Amino acid sequence: MRTLKILAIACVLIPMTSIPFHLKGQNGGDFEISKNLDIYVTLFKELNYNYVDELKPGDLMQTGIDAMLQSLDPYTNYIPESDIEDYEFMTTGQYGGIGALIHKQGDYIIISEPYKNSPADKAGLKAGDKILEINQQTAKGKTTDEVSAILKGQPNTTIDILIERTGVARPMALSITREQITVPNIPYYSTLENGIGYVKLSGFTQTAGSEVRKAFEELRGKQSLNGFILDLRGNGGGLLQEAVTITNLFVDKGELVVSTKGKLSDRNRSYSTESAAVDKEIPLVVLVDNSSASASEIVAGAIQDMDRGLIVGQRTFGKGLVQNVVPLSYNAKMKITVAKYYIPSGRCIQAIDYSHKDENGLFTKIPDSLISEFRTRNGRPVYDGGGIEPDIQVDLPQLNSISYSLYTKFLIFDYATNYYWSHPTIPPVEEFEITDEIYQDFLHFLNGKDYTYTTRSENELRALKEIAQKEETYADIAGEIDSLDKRIQESKMDDLQEYKSEIMTILRQEIVTRYYYEEGQIITSLKEDPEVKKATQILLDTNAYNALLAGTSAEKDHTEK
Repeated sequence: MRTLKILAIACVLIPMTSIPFHLKGQNGGDFEISKNLDIYVTLFKELNYNYVDELKPGDLMQTGIDAMLQSLDPYTNYIPESDIEDYEFMTTGQYGGIGALIHKQGDYIIISEPYKNSPADKAGLKAGDKILEINQQTAKGKTTDEVSAILKGQPNTTIDILIERTGVARPMALSITREQITVPNIPYYSTLENGIGYVKLSGFTQTAGSEVRKAFEELRGKQSLNGFILDLRGNGGGLLQEAVTITNLFVDKGELVVSTKGKLSDRNRSYSTESAAVDKEIPLVVLVDNSSASASEIVAGAIQDMDRGLIVGQRTFGKGLVQNVVPLSYNAKMKITVAKYYIPSGRCIQAIDYSHKDENGLFTKIPDSLISEFRTRNGRPVYDGGGIEPDIQVDLPQLNSISYSLYTKFLIFDYATNYYWSHPTIPPVEEFEITDEIYQDFLHFLNGKDYTYTTRSENELRALKEIAQKEETYADIAGEIDSLDKRIQESKMDDLQEYKSEIMTILRQEIVTRYYYEEGQIITSLKEDPEVKKATQILLDTNAYNALLAGTSAEKDHTEK
C-alpha cells in the first residue's frame, strides 16, 4: 500500500509546465492537453487512494494505455520493457530461445515444428511432442503465449522440459540450451521448371534486401533464367528501407520507390533507389495475396507503377501507414503511426480509414466515392484506397468443410505424427506421394475420431427452418426439410472420398514437413500451386507478358481459376 501511495503522490507532483513542446497541440490546444493530463493524474490518485480493493498501478495504467491506443489504428502500440525482445525479433529476425513453433491441443502445448538445426532440433524435440513440464513446473493449462515466454531466454541458458511422445510409454526429459535464433527472411529459393527463378520472401528484417540479392545472383549464376518470381504471399511487411533495397535489384539508380507524408514536416521523405540495378531486363512476376502488407505492398506497388513486372494473385491487405518507434521512460517504447506512404504513381493503398468510425463505432473501408485513378508509367490505370490489385487475379479454391475440420481439429497433424514414428524414412520430397494405401490407413485412423462439421447446405437449411417457424409455416414443410436434412447427412458420409484429392494434398504437406522441415513443405506446395503455374505461364509467353505491361491486353479483366 505504501508503494501505491508514493506512486500516486509522485503523479500529482508532475508539473504541467514540464510538458515538452512537441506534446503541445498543433492548433492552439496546449490548454486542452494540460487540462486533461491534470484530470487524468488527479483521477488516478483518487482511484488509488479510495478504491475499496487493493489496486495494481502497473496493470491499471496498462489498461488505460491500451484503451487509449485502441481508439487509434491497430499499429500504434505501447511496448513495455518486457516485450522488447518480441519487438526486436520483428526488426532483426532474431531472438533467444529453443527454435520451435508450438500450438495448443486440449490442456497442453504441442510442438508444431522445430526449426531445422535449432536447439530444439538438435536436442531431439519432434513435431507432435506434448510438453508436460517446463523446469519442473506443470505446463497444463498454460497458453501458447505463456509457454513461448518461458521457452525464450538468454542464449547459453538451459531449460528442462518433460514431454510425452507418441509410441513411448513413459515421459521423456530433455535439457535444451537456448541459442540466438535467426529466422531467415527467405525459407526457400530455387530454379523451377523451364528456367524460372523463384524466391519465397517471408519477412522484411534488416537483412532482407541482401538475402534476396544473394539468392537471385546465385540462381542466375547457375543458369540463364527465363524469368523470376518473387513470392510475397503471406508476407506482412517490415522495414521500409528493405523494400526500397529489394525494388532496387530490378530498377536502376535514382528511381522513386516510395514517399511518406505526415502531420510533421520532418515525416515527409522520399526514398529512391541508390545503386545500379542487378537486372533491369529479366521478366518479373511478384506473387501477392490478402496477407501481403506494408513493405510487401511497397515492392509490389512500385514494380507495378514502374511497369517493371506483373503482379499475380489476390488484392493485397492495404496497409499504407508508416510507423516509427520512439523511446519512453523505463526502457519502454511506443510504435506510433507517423505518416502515410505513397508509391510512385502517387497513390496511397491504405484500405481502412482510421480517422472516422461508422454509426456502430467501427472503422470502415475507404468508400468507392473517394477512390481515385492513377496511371502507371505506361499509362495503365491503377487505383488507391484498397491495396494493390493484381494484374492477373487468381482466385484460390475454398477449402472444403471436411478438409477444414480435419485440419483444425489436428487430425491430419496427429496422423502425420503417427506416420513419422512408424516410417523412419520417406522418398525425397519431390517424389513422395500419398498413395491409396496411405489414404486408407488415414481413414482407419479416423475411426472413432470427432471430425464433425457443418456444411453450407446445412446452414441454409437451418436458416430456412427458422424462417418457417417464425412465419408459422414449418408444420406444412417439416417433412420436406427433414428429407433434405437426411440427404445432406448421407452426402456428408461420402465426403472423405469426394474430396480425397484435396485431403491427400494437405496430408502430403504435413507428412513431408516432419522429414524435410519448412523447406519440404514449400517444395511440396509448389507442385500444385495455381499462382506459380500462372506466373510461370505468363513469364514464358513473351508476347502476353509485354502486352499486359503495355496495357494492350484484356487478360486483367479475366479471373484465373
